[in-house]
Parts: sequence; C-alpha cells; structure tokens
Amino acid sequence: TYEAGDAIDSSAAIVDGVAYVGSATGELHAVNMADGKAKWKYKASPDGIGESSPAVAGGIVYIGDLAGTFHAVDVISGKAVWTFKTGSEIKSSPVVVGDKVLIGSYDSHLYALGAKDGKLAWKVQTEGYLHATPAIIDGVAYITGCDEILRAIRVADGKEVFQISSGAYTGASPATLNGRAYYGTYENEVIAVDLKAHKILWRYKHPQRNFPFQSSAAIAGGRVYVGGRDKMLHALDLNTGKAIWTLMTRARIDSSPVVVGNRVVVGSGDGK
Repeated sequence: TYEAGDAIDSSAAIVDGVAYVGSATGELHAVNMADGKAKWKYKASPDGIGESSPAVAGGIVYIGDLAGTFHAVDVISGKAVWTFKTGSEIKSSPVVVGDKVLIGSYDSHLYALGAKDGKLAWKVQTEGYLHATPAIIDGVAYITGCDEILRAIRVADGKEVFQISSGAYTGASPATLNGRAYYGTYENEVIAVDLKAHKILWRYKHPQRNFPFQSSAAIAGGRVYVGGRDKMLHALDLNTGKAIWTLMTRARIDSSPVVVGNRVVVGSGDGK
C-alpha cells in the first residue's frame, strides 16, 4: 500500500513499472510498482486533483487540477515541463494525439495544446462543463458534454465536423467501436450513436429503475457494460440495446467497468 495523504478520485496510469496518480492533496504521485515507494511527488495545486486521471506519452505525464491548471511533468525528474491555465477546474482526463494533448475544462472549452511545449493549438467552446474525456477515431475527437451535445471535432484544426443532441446532460465519456459511440446520460438512458450516419441507433432505459448513468461504458464480446446510479451493472446487446442481464449491488456505481477475459470488474459505492 502507498499513503497518498488524502482521497484519490482518479484512475492511475501505469507505465514502465511506475504508477502515476493524483490526490486531493494536490499532488501527482509517481510510485514504484515493485515496492510501493515514491519515485517523486509533484505539487500541482493546493485546491487538489480530482477526477482527472493522468496520461503518459513521450516521457511526459499529463494531468489537470481543480484550480484549472493543466500540467506536463517529466517522468524522470518529476519537474514541470510546462503548465497551461484554463478558466475553471479540470476533471476531464487528457488524451495525447500525435503532437497534441487534448483536455476539457469546466470553463466549457476543449483545448488542444502542444504536447511538448503546451502552446495553444486551438480551443472549442461548448455550452456546458466538459467533464468527460474525448475518444479519438481517425483524427476526430468525440466529446460528450453537460450541454447535452455529442460533438465531433477535427484534431488537426479544431473544426467541428458535426454534433448530435443526446437529449440530456452527460458526464460519462464515450466508448467507441466500429464507428459507433456508447454512453450513459443523466436522463437515465444509455444511448448508441452511429458516428458515420450522425444519428442515434438506440436508447436503453431500465423499465422500473430510473437513475442517471455517470459510469463510462466498457465494450467486449458484442456487449456494452455500464454501471448506474440505480446500483446496477447493466450488460446490453451492442446492436439492439436490449438488456442481457443486470447485477444489483447495494449502492450506486459511478466507477467504470473493465472487462478481462470472461469477467467484468467494477467497483460500487457499497465498498466492494
């Protein structure tokens, strides 16, 4: 075990035997996987690091903090390579695409920054908080938003390719496969979007239990798995959106499931 000093709300990135994770102390921790000892600690902000999970690429670890600053930190030294200030807290997780790194902010913008120097390549304004993390397919970033819109934004220049109304506030990140995106909404639905035809293929809502979906989905074996605030893990048919099975826990599921082999692993608010 490793003592981070306060709550850890995000997921760790594990690269070359080192785990990188942010904590509510406002520190980014680099922890050796072999013995659990700190390699270094980087102080990002006294406001803390929340749900933003680190991304590692090209010898740099990227993370956002609750003061609205985005940090690029050298993986060897733990020193800042560069920082970029946004207008509000960052809970979105970064994605590195070629020579750019993308990050969403609660100031309603999606930013594309130079991965090496942090210079602004472009920014796109939405009509609500950007809590989710973009999914990248063929040079296009697909980002869900709290303005109820799924946007397709070209990574090269920040031009919007198209947008689709989800019909509800969305905090979950889209999971993508074969030209489709799958995500839950705060209108108690999971939806599938055809990214080529620019239309919603299906909507799933549990017949009795109407609760929001904050968990991001996992896709495997022709099924989409997503946790709900209805305390249930839902397994849905990828093509039809019909429920194959559900598993009831004792508290809401905001964490995102992971599929390994023939098992689905997910954490619940019941402590299990």
